[in-house]
Amino acid sequence: MKHLLNLLAAVALLVWGTHLVRTGVLRVFGANLRRLLAHNLSNRFSAALAGIGVTALVQSSTATSLMTSSFVGQGLITLPAALAVMRGADIGTALMSVLFSIDLSWLSPLFIFVGVVLFLSRQANTAGRVGRVLIGLGLMLMALEMVVQASGPMLASPVIKAMLDSVTSDILLEITLGAVLAVLAYSSLAIVLLIAAMAASHVVAMDVALGLVLGANLGSGLLAVLTTARSAIAVRQVTLGNLVFKALGVLLMAPFVGLWIRHLQPHMPGASEGVVLFHLGFNLIISVGFIGFTQWVAQAVTRLLHTQEANPKTQRPQHLDPSALSTPALAISCAAREALHQADVVETMLRGVIDVLRHNDLELSRELRQRDDEVDQLYSAIKYYLTKISREALGEEESRRWTDIISFTINMEQIGDIVERVLLDIEDKKIRKGVAFSDAGLAEITELHERLLDNLRLGMSVFLNGKLRDAQKLLEEKARFRDLERAYAHTHLGRLSEQSMPSIETSSLHIDLISDLKRINSHICSIAYPILDSAGALAPNRLRPVSSDTPPV
Repeated sequence: MKHLLNLLAAVALLVWGTHLVRTGVLRVFGANLRRLLAHNLSNRFSAALAGIGVTALVQSSTATSLMTSSFVGQGLITLPAALAVMRGADIGTALMSVLFSIDLSWLSPLFIFVGVVLFLSRQANTAGRVGRVLIGLGLMLMALEMVVQASGPMLASPVIKAMLDSVTSDILLEITLGAVLAVLAYSSLAIVLLIAAMAASHVVAMDVALGLVLGANLGSGLLAVLTTARSAIAVRQVTLGNLVFKALGVLLMAPFVGLWIRHLQPHMPGASEGVVLFHLGFNLIISVGFIGFTQWVAQAVTRLLHTQEANPKTQRPQHLDPSALSTPALAISCAAREALHQADVVETMLRGVIDVLRHNDLELSRELRQRDDEVDQLYSAIKYYLTKISREALGEEESRRWTDIISFTINMEQIGDIVERVLLDIEDKKIRKGVAFSDAGLAEITELHERLLDNLRLGMSVFLNGKLRDAQKLLEEKARFRDLERAYAHTHLGRLSEQSMPSIETSSLHIDLISDLKRINSHICSIAYPILDSAGALAPNRLRPVSSDTPPV
């Protein structure tokens, strides 16, 4: 029992080490790796080379698949180019398995020691994240050594031998088991290394090990499909096409396992090397041999999953890329882009208010009010996306940006709610009653509305660029808008005292409108506060100092 627990602990440590390396590399180099992918997609061969390089660094073809799928979902690359990237990604994973099959256990203490020192002393910067990667590499090397040590005593158990004998010579069961293990471990690399270590310790026979390797490759494709199951159809096409290639490769290579064992394995230095080189050979054959079929597979997958079936509205949000979550700085940028889209929808709603007011357009009013549902959905999506970003991996500036995005989306969501209520008021108090504003009253509301649109655009610029001067200008606009609102409320009361019939009929709506526009402007201007606060440009309060000899009011 003790030896079984030791083996399970070693497997868990191997999977955890792989996770640390993958997330650590993505956090440090994630943005650069995505640029590398994006800039090497001119043809299928350069795309495959980019896939090899990126996957060799992140040690996960699944992570590369998610990155590539997000590019297709955003319309940045074509499906055949994405499938070519995945052909290279599989080779990258196989190359890393060959590297880790070499006995590098002597490096494990060094990697862990240096990694812990860097992580604890420089946790908030790049050096700390590199330390995280070194810790992961050290744990992987230690785990592989533990697998070998724990496997030996288990061979003496009759129960283990009986279990292994039941798996022998059943290639379908071996493939299935390997696929399940890869999905559960979230890493085909970790499972292939585990299989190699167990083969070296004679825990599993060579024919069983090679069947498990085929299953691990199939499992990595299945894992990507499951991960993107709820994504846009364009994204799912990439992972499904990749799974098709892997399934074809397994069907092609399964009958030749016996030939490998008879003719090639005797020339291998050992069982472990035979497993990882079989894994490399499998991926080289399906990647190089099938790269010419990316166009055909893309067409077949496109016919199977029609992008036309997707409702354009359900494809939003498009910028909240799940694969970017492991790179916090990149994920923050994705959330900021989506927040600006939310602001664009709010601007559309706000711009349409004046048309509804002038032309009594009930149909336009209903359409604009429905856009508030989109604003609410975007707010929820952005908020949920931000909560999935690891806060401990954020630096001080990124953490502040995280807070700014949350604040911005809350303001946009509240502006959308106010605009919806304004439109309902216009429908109930003006259109259905058949009343009209006076020329002077409509001109005042129009001027406030135009100023509000200008402030919203300025607020979006402040959110995007964070310029102190623009933030100061936006706050100055708040005071001007407040003065205008008071002046127009006063002139409206003057028209009421003159018994102006249009002013009397629309008085309630007029006062509510200028009050609501002021509230919207306050939400817009609050975008400036974080920038001003971080620059120390905000006064503690707006109260003037009162001298002790001032008489009480």
